[in-house]
Amino acid sequence: MVVSTDPSLSPPLQDEPSPPGTLSTGPDTGLDAASATGIGIVGGGQLALMLAEAARQLDVRLHLQTPGAADPAVGLATSVVLAEIGDASATRELSRRCSAISFENEWVDLEALAPLAEAGVVFLPSLESLQPLVDKRQQRELLGRLSIPTPRWLPLNALLAPASPGWQSGLEQGSTPDSGAEPLEPADAFQVTSPHQPATADRPVALDQPADQSVDLGQTATDPGGLAAATAEAVAQSLAPLRQWRLPQGWNFPVVAKAIRGGYDGKGTLILATAPELGQLLEQVDPALWILEDFVAFERELAMVACRDRSGEVTCYPLVQTHQHHQVCDWVLAPAQASQALEAMARNMAASLLTALDYVGVLSIEFFYGPGGLVINELAPRTHNSGHYSIEACSISQFAQQVRIVAGQGLQAPQLTAAGALMVNLLGTDNGAADRGAALAALKALPGATLHWYGKQGPALGRKLGHITLLLKALDPEERDQEARQRLEQIRTIWPLPDHKGA
Repeated sequence: MVVSTDPSLSPPLQDEPSPPGTLSTGPDTGLDAASATGIGIVGGGQLALMLAEAARQLDVRLHLQTPGAADPAVGLATSVVLAEIGDASATRELSRRCSAISFENEWVDLEALAPLAEAGVVFLPSLESLQPLVDKRQQRELLGRLSIPTPRWLPLNALLAPASPGWQSGLEQGSTPDSGAEPLEPADAFQVTSPHQPATADRPVALDQPADQSVDLGQTATDPGGLAAATAEAVAQSLAPLRQWRLPQGWNFPVVAKAIRGGYDGKGTLILATAPELGQLLEQVDPALWILEDFVAFERELAMVACRDRSGEVTCYPLVQTHQHHQVCDWVLAPAQASQALEAMARNMAASLLTALDYVGVLSIEFFYGPGGLVINELAPRTHNSGHYSIEACSISQFAQQVRIVAGQGLQAPQLTAAGALMVNLLGTDNGAADRGAALAALKALPGATLHWYGKQGPALGRKLGHITLLLKALDPEERDQEARQRLEQIRTIWPLPDHKGA
């Protein structure tokens, strides 16, 4: 089914013949070759919504592929292909309406899209550029090849002792972690018990899980080719017979386990404080689909949005400070207090990545900064929560930049247009609709504030329902931090954070 928000693009009635030149396989769209202009976006959530807002301001036609007619971006799109994100035939239909296609998020089935690229469909970033970015293990391998620092890491299945002569470590031939992980010599050995055994007092469940439930890692990743495809039976078979696992020499708890695909906003990431918690994880997942990292004792979390256009020009937004609430972004302060050397280091990392990948589009980078220096935590090949402040506080937003790049226009160097900005996410609470309406009215009334409400449907608790950006006035970095703290307190008085389980 195809929905259009532009009456001139409404599909013809099914009993009418398609006009000459119609580009369609399947349902007629009423679009001819001359109408195949503008850009396409796969996805219809809040990032697509803000891309659509930017496209309207730039007078660029934006077409969507998204599964829900009530998804946030639908109302602002020129036309919409209603289909699941991974439906390649729908993406083929989308390609007939636009000159290039980009993605709202990195949950992309590259294999399914490859025939479209071979047929001439333009994807930005290209599928080749996305290949090492949609998988956290490949991200780590890429950064290692480029000598860009990351937390020490290894594949989770590298912990397992061989159970049979045919057992494989999960590393491809010639592939090793590139961050200097220690050889897998035993420090201590722990028994991995049957996946069918229940948790006990001696074998606690992972962090943040109810005591009467096992770790439901099926909720931590959404990639259809990853955990969701690894059935309980297949995982059980892969972990039998009983195996021992060993933590490498030099590694200590806590450690961080990450699903290589599908994780976001803390989902697919577990902080494991003890050996039994790690053992419990090994029982319940396919370890080939996870990596293990050192827990980084950082002083601050930082982020940067970087961009590269079709001509190879690179530009970066200011380095910002971020803060998480139970692994979900709480607030972003722009600019971060950072020396010129630290800012230059972040920009150099970004430029190296963009150039090495021949990447075209917006790339977002999350950093840890502490005694060990600046290291990359995550890469996101898209617009990002850490760049939302740019809508009000920069000469061009990250969303307008992405629209321009995909539409074939050149970059614009972003400049801060205010002394600073504080962006605060509005995470869903269990307040009723009446309380929510009063809170939104109070937020709108705050001086220097701009409210963004995404209009999401369904359960709200813990979800990002909107955000608010406040422009700051203080020029001195210390005074700006104090101003930001005061403004954050104002917001949290009106819109508190959800409780622990909600986040």
